[in-house]
Amino acid sequence: MHNDTPVKEPTIAAMDQTPNPLTIERLTLGHFATNCYIVADAAAGACWVVDASWDSGRMVDLIRKRGWTVEAIVLTHAHVDHIAGLADVRSAFASAPVVIHRDEAAWLGDPALNLSGAMGEPVICRDADRLVDGGETLTLGAHAFTVIHTPGHSPGGITLYCAEAGVALVGDTLFEGSIGRFDFPTSDGPTLANSIRNGLYCLPKETRVLPGHGDETTIGREMAHNPYVRADGVAREVFES
Repeated sequence: MHNDTPVKEPTIAAMDQTPNPLTIERLTLGHFATNCYIVADAAAGACWVVDASWDSGRMVDLIRKRGWTVEAIVLTHAHVDHIAGLADVRSAFASAPVVIHRDEAAWLGDPALNLSGAMGEPVICRDADRLVDGGETLTLGAHAFTVIHTPGHSPGGITLYCAEAGVALVGDTLFEGSIGRFDFPTSDGPTLANSIRNGLYCLPKETRVLPGHGDETTIGREMAHNPYVRADGVAREVFES
């Protein structure tokens, strides 16, 4: 499974052909090289923060430099490396609601659930402002994102999928050549495999996968070559042992 190797921090070019294409910037932050994203409709001057790890002040500085308004802070899940900087981002952009899946509504304020307690650095944040279940459409300027519930690594993991841009922000569900850990107390391997095979692998093969760690990949590449979950069912035994 993924080993949290530091990566570069490119601006991710949009794939859609609309007059105001989606802009996504990745910053790799914190102790576990967590990919946090600024997703923007630059023409509208609006953006989201997707996940907020340690050292999220770098995200705050970049957003202010761009002059964008933060319309939401969306969490792919609530493990510590994705929320450690949430309080800082919230403080900087006080009007931006925090969005999280309903199944992790209690996690922001519980160091045992968000795994920060085990690290000796308890992270306690106030509750999210909006809960999602999966299936909702969230809009950012002219762009629509479908919320896909992708549990397994954690029970409330979500993917943000923008069809027009051909991009999916998948959190820690799927990585380039790997998958999210499923050995945490609230993780479940077969559920994770189902989220990938019957959720993410249903997206178009050319969809760009922007993960919570490591480099980007595509749905088609992982369907064909991921050693843990392939579309043909190969390597399923890893979840059944």
